[in-house]
Amino acid sequence: MRTPMKTRFLALACAGLVLATATAPAALAATATAPAAARTVTIDDRGSLVGAELLARMSAGQVSDYLTRFKFPVPDRPQGADLYAVTYRTVAADGRPTTASGVVALPARSRKGLWTVSYAHGTLPTKADAGSVADGDGRAAPLMFAAAGFAGVAPDYLGLGTGPGFHPYMDAATEASASADLLRAAGELAGRQGRTLSGDVLVTGFSQGGHAAMALGKELRGQDGYRLRGVAPIAGPYHVRKAELPALLAGRLDPFSASMYLAYWTVSMNRLHHFYDSPSEVFRDPGVEKLFDGHHNFEQIAAGLPATPRDLVTDSYFKRIAEPSGAVLRALEANDGTCAGWRAGVPVRLYAARGDKDVAFANSRYCLRDLRAGGVKASLTDVGDVDHTTSALRSLPEVLDWFTGLRR
Repeated sequence: MRTPMKTRFLALACAGLVLATATAPAALAATATAPAAARTVTIDDRGSLVGAELLARMSAGQVSDYLTRFKFPVPDRPQGADLYAVTYRTVAADGRPTTASGVVALPARSRKGLWTVSYAHGTLPTKADAGSVADGDGRAAPLMFAAAGFAGVAPDYLGLGTGPGFHPYMDAATEASASADLLRAAGELAGRQGRTLSGDVLVTGFSQGGHAAMALGKELRGQDGYRLRGVAPIAGPYHVRKAELPALLAGRLDPFSASMYLAYWTVSMNRLHHFYDSPSEVFRDPGVEKLFDGHHNFEQIAAGLPATPRDLVTDSYFKRIAEPSGAVLRALEANDGTCAGWRAGVPVRLYAARGDKDVAFANSRYCLRDLRAGGVKASLTDVGDVDHTTSALRSLPEVLDWFTGLRR
């Protein structure tokens, strides 16, 4: 029962391709910035590069082959691209200086006035599966956009990849700050490679990344130096309280994936909002908490989780999420507002699948309602009675076409 779920979950998040054919010439590799570990990070340094490693210089054919293997769309007349793993300065959930990692892909032919596309990846509980470290959508997506002539960026978020500490899963504030600061780092890297970014930004993301994309969109509306041109999130959990938890409690979601998301969210939110003093207060098996330390892989997590949310959590905690109050309610309210409070001016296209059993379709309906209440020109495309991963594969070609049209 667990193997099919894990296969779906891994399909975009951490596939195992290796960039074996794309190697970095010595001359270009020498331009990558060496890590400056001894330098103290300050708030004023937000978005500055700590280090950049050239992962691959790929021809147009190599990029096309890579995207095809991952079932990502190949742009018309694709370009080659340079793919970098970067480390940059940002802020932690408590506002203190820290570092994060991510991926930047720069097109081979287009060099001046590049529009930037930020792609936010789906749920990853394992540091080593993030795009700066391993293959997956965190590399395929920025490569896809670079092949179309954009600068493509993909944050690992805090605490994943080579970032220190724990990942604050589904924390909108740090999803936004880590993503915004990567845009600045990408601009610095591009300048070092003889390219310029225009400041025009497009934003997309899948699953958790849909939530992160909306958080970044709100963040950029108030920042100088950027012109947010469009946002296209895919299957995001925008309304955990009103959409995701009711679907989970009613048994409308895949039971094992629901257990995984609930466990990860509970452990993460406890670190930020203090749900419990001992994991035995919320988990029937207190050892579940240790599975989400960032170092357990999917196989280990799958082996350690029960098959259903009812088997995962205590009766008292099940009641707390059914009728949220206190710290649980505060956590939900802090992170369920990524679609609310927008001002008119930036178009938003939501994509989701009515057949999704991981992220309830109602999340996108609530998001659309909130956006339209703010006067935003927003739409919702139902990509069909398909599963979570397929919703992304069906949506990405439309997102690529829309972004390319907006740039024209």
